[in-house]
Amino acid sequence: MNSGSAHRLRKYRELPVWVVEDHHDVLPFIYRAIGSRHLPANNISFIHFDSHPDLLIPVNMPADTVFDKEALFSELSIENWIMPVVYAGHFSQVVWIHPSWAQQIKEGKHRFLVGKDKSTTTIRVTSTDDYFLSDGLYVPEEQLENPKPLHLDVILLNPVKEPGCEDAEKGESAAKKLKLAENDEPAGGPAYAFQCASSQGASYALCDGAEGCLRKGNSSTDCMETIGDINTIPSQNAKLARSIMEILEKENAYVLDIDLDFFSVKNPFKEMYTQDEYKILQELYSFRKPIPHSLEDALMDCVENRIRQLEDLEAAFAEFCDDDSEETVQRWASNPGMSSLVPLVQSLKSRMEAPDYEMIHQAGLTCDYAELPHHVSSEMEIEGLIQSMKHLLKHLPKPTLVTLARSSLDDYCPSDQVDFIQEKVLDVLRLLYGTLDVHLEFSPGSSSV
Repeated sequence: MNSGSAHRLRKYRELPVWVVEDHHDVLPFIYRAIGSRHLPANNISFIHFDSHPDLLIPVNMPADTVFDKEALFSELSIENWIMPVVYAGHFSQVVWIHPSWAQQIKEGKHRFLVGKDKSTTTIRVTSTDDYFLSDGLYVPEEQLENPKPLHLDVILLNPVKEPGCEDAEKGESAAKKLKLAENDEPAGGPAYAFQCASSQGASYALCDGAEGCLRKGNSSTDCMETIGDINTIPSQNAKLARSIMEILEKENAYVLDIDLDFFSVKNPFKEMYTQDEYKILQELYSFRKPIPHSLEDALMDCVENRIRQLEDLEAAFAEFCDDDSEETVQRWASNPGMSSLVPLVQSLKSRMEAPDYEMIHQAGLTCDYAELPHHVSSEMEIEGLIQSMKHLLKHLPKPTLVTLARSSLDDYCPSDQVDFIQEKVLDVLRLLYGTLDVHLEFSPGSSSV
């Protein structure tokens, strides 16, 4: 986007923050900003904090659906809502910032095309990363119509870790550590590991040089700023910020998108099924990776085999919805690679009156080359990631708008942590950007605070 078009964009008086439950529900608000000319129609950069890439594609959706936004919104789900926007021409640069436990796509720069498959009229990509191959989404470039280039950058963000905080990493409670006299500095000089609790019960790890927070009456924001001044992470985050700034074109608009499961995440299917059942799903849906640097023919064979495997499993579980008799299960189990359907269905029926086979198939689709990330963070770990995000964002220009996804009703972000995380994130955004125009769209009847 050239600077002339940037100058024609409208400016929000206060930074809007849209908070939704399911992540794909942020999309109407992004489209609204495009329609109101707060965002350009194309060349938008998308900075995406998440434990999941969300870069899959609705497998059978016609590519032209993207040009009917209401039809598009009805087709999308939490894992596949970004790439259709790329094909529509709105997003051209996506930066997926992930925590250490999320490793679905290789870190680094990925440059590929997103277009319309000439044979199926669906959206497909030219990326050969396992993430796309395992979903059968790869096609060679010559098979695409209307290709759109995507610059995808995958960046790891580590949490702040202060030296001397061994106690904190053991997860000891704030009550055990807050042993400071109200007005006196503890014996031995400055504190090396203690907690400063906010009104919401949040705690901040304060170590060497943090004695400024000993003064009675300091706010949680004061504590956050103290941490920001003493830790060793900012220089690393400044380097990350410089790499992101190279991605963001001068005066280019960007959307800051944060899924709260970036800070703490669960694999809900591990709680829905027993260990043995989950292991069987992993076997049934396992993805055989191609040999590194495979030629195009080998890649196409890999994709075709994968599509056939997933279609067979989908058909099997669809039939089980109507008839999961032993005879039907045995018939499907006679297919190559599907023999473990028998013990799986037997186990499910022994525990459930009516297994949800559609949900079981959805769980299986997550069991390919890598498990869904599962890392329920301690309060200290959450705070470390919050601080690291703050240090990174303060080196970046102000976004045009912010979208937040709670992801708690489907148990990706732990329900007992989501409100705490949301408040911490909003605190950081206020600290960085001033007064916010926050829209809570996850409860009946939208509200603004």
